Order: sequence, then structure tokens, then C-alpha cells
Amino acid sequence: MPGIPLAGRGKVRDMFYVGQDLLVVSTDRISAFDVVLPDQIPDKGRVLNQISAFWFERFRKLVPNHLISANADMFPRELLPFKEMLAGRSMLVKYAVPLPVECIVRGYLAGGGWREYQTRGSICGIRLPSRLKQAEKLAEPVFTPSTKAQTGHDENITIEQMARIVGNSIAKQAREVSLRIYSAAAKYALSRGIIIADTKFEFGLIEGELVLIDELLTPDSSRFWDASEYRVGSSPQSFDKQFVRDFLEGLDWDKTPPGPGLPARVIEGTTKRYHEAFYRITGRKLA
Repeated sequence: MPGIPLAGRGKVRDMFYVGQDLLVVSTDRISAFDVVLPDQIPDKGRVLNQISAFWFERFRKLVPNHLISANADMFPRELLPFKEMLAGRSMLVKYAVPLPVECIVRGYLAGGGWREYQTRGSICGIRLPSRLKQAEKLAEPVFTPSTKAQTGHDENITIEQMARIVGNSIAKQAREVSLRIYSAAAKYALSRGIIIADTKFEFGLIEGELVLIDELLTPDSSRFWDASEYRVGSSPQSFDKQFVRDFLEGLDWDKTPPGPGLPARVIEGTTKRYHEAFYRITGRKLA
């Protein structure tokens, strides 16, 4: 976008300076195993952007967030030449100083949590009852923060370690808000036929106030399961890029760049799952 300065580029999102605010654009890029793949997933960016906007509006009374508008018609004048390109896949947000931690809430025993439990009987150092099964619902959701690695993988930390990084007050507030939003979102999603097994929240500070930022409760930041297919003891299929990961795991690829191309069937199948997640959560077709 000529004349709109780039603020940063992530694996999926591009950010631009617009006055004192930021424009966040969700692209159709897809990454797996920390590698951006050469193929894109049609509509993926629009799904992520519009699901986030849905949740930001829904939980605005629980905690402030950085969203100004996800309606391209309401964007500043300098963005009007790019309105068609930005519509549905971008949001104007307040600039916030991101916390250097991720706030993860787990309601079910899955993924890395399940792997740790099998060897240590815990999730991120939190002891759990014995004899739990894969994908089993936990008695209470657990809060498991992690670092944000600039390179390599994030590392799980304790709430005490998080407090040393961001301060006791912020750590306590982020934990309480994360658990509150997860519980409310999980209840709502279940009424729509989706189990939110776990999710990742990101927070920032605006004039010292804690606010939700980045994406919120999307298929990329959460593990969504079809409630009708859920069975304790096995890992349900997710409404996310797991379809892509499963394909890549079957290749002779060392998980370093460049990533391999994706066949049409994998791209189409992944797009379908993102569309289904959007419809289930919002109750409407993708705009």
C-alpha cells in the first residue's frame, strides 16, 4: 500500500502505521512448524479477522481491547484507495505495548499438555489427577503462560515466572481475565457445537491499562473440536491447520525453510474447515 508505512510483518499478519494507530491485515498465508508455506489458503485471513472482531465485540465489557473498527468503510481517508483489498480482512486498532508473554488456557488434555501429562503427570508444572485420558475435560481450566520466543519455540513458564517478567498485578489480572473469557467463550461455543479445548490470549498495555490485543479465539490461536465427534481417549480433528500439519508429517521434510507446496485437496479441505469454524461460531456466512 504505497504511502502507508509498514510497522511489521508476522507469519500471517502485516501491520501498518496509520497516524497513532495500527492497521492489522490478516493475509491468507499459512505457516506450519514455524515455517511459512509457499501456498496460501483462500479466505483464511478473512476468517481469522472476522472471528476475532466477533469475539472482541462480544467480550468488550469483560476487558478492554484494542479494536477501533473492522469496517473498512470507517477507516481513515488515506486507506480509502485500498478499501476493496482491506475489506473483511483488516482491523484498525489502538497501538498497545505487547506483554512479552502469551496467556494460554487449557480446558482439555490435548496437544503438548497431553504429552507432558503422560510423562510427568502435570501440565506446565501443574499437577493433575492420575489416570486422565487423552482429550479428557479438566475439572477446572488451567492457566499456563509461555514466553514469546523471537526465534525458535516459545517456552512454558509458571505464573511466578510470569509475575517476575510483567509484575505481580499485571500477571494476576491477565490470569483472571484469561480464565473468565475462556469460560464464557467455551460455554457459548458449545452451544454452537464447538468445543474450545484450549486457546491463547495476548495482552498489551495502553497508558498502563491491560487490554486484549492481536487475534482472539480463532482457529489459529485455539483448538476447536466438533462436539458431535468428541470422544474421550482420542484426539478429535480440529477446525484449523491440523489438516495441513498431518499432510506435512507424511512427507520427507525436515521442517526447515523452504516449506513444501500443498496439493489442491489439502488447500480445499483446509479452506472448508476454516469456513465451517466461522459459520459455527458466528452463525453467518463469511462476508
